[in-house]
Amino acid sequence: MHVVIAGGHGQIGLRLTSLLAERGDAVTGVIRNPAHREDLERAGATPAVLDLESATAAELAAHLEGADAVVFAAGAGPGSSAGRKDSVDRAAAVLLAEAAALAGVRRYLLVSSINVDAPPAAGTDEVWAAYLAAKKAAEDAIRASDLDWTIVRPGSLSDDPGTGRVRLVPASGARGAVTRDDTAAVLVALLDAPATAGAVLELFEGDVDVVAAVAALV
Repeated sequence: MHVVIAGGHGQIGLRLTSLLAERGDAVTGVIRNPAHREDLERAGATPAVLDLESATAAELAAHLEGADAVVFAAGAGPGSSAGRKDSVDRAAAVLLAEAAALAGVRRYLLVSSINVDAPPAAGTDEVWAAYLAAKKAAEDAIRASDLDWTIVRPGSLSDDPGTGRVRLVPASGARGAVTRDDTAAVLVALLDAPATAGAVLELFEGDVDVVAAVAALV
């Protein structure tokens, strides 16, 4: 399998790259900063340097040729402005979908967030509200596409070691936490389960083996 990861240098992106590379899959990691090349190469990916905030769909599509799937794991990150939440968390996710369609790549996994369905509570920080709005808009755009998409909404992310056991359920507005390690493992299992296309899933720590949790959805 050849997987292209947008946001390849992010914490989930690097973990996902390592898991895929360890089992022999080909991985291309899309990054903005050339200084991150070595990190991706050490994880097992081929870097593709491209700024998703300024690239065209055709430019991105050139890096997707021959891929079996794409994963959007990018984000504007802590300390970024409300404007960048939109230009990265929404617009770049949509750009990846457009590029995938141009390149003939059907499978698309979107890493989103919990709590995007309800409007932000009164008094919510402006930037956080913009982040949730961007994630929801990205979801809406991907769901309106004809790609074979799956949306994953992880709970609060931690850097604790993964347990390999999760709770993966259709979106219901639940809350909880999950490790980045387990999130990456679930993404791998979803790539192996094309029948999960069309699902919007919430992911939390739990007591079900990752592979079994995905298999239960099929």
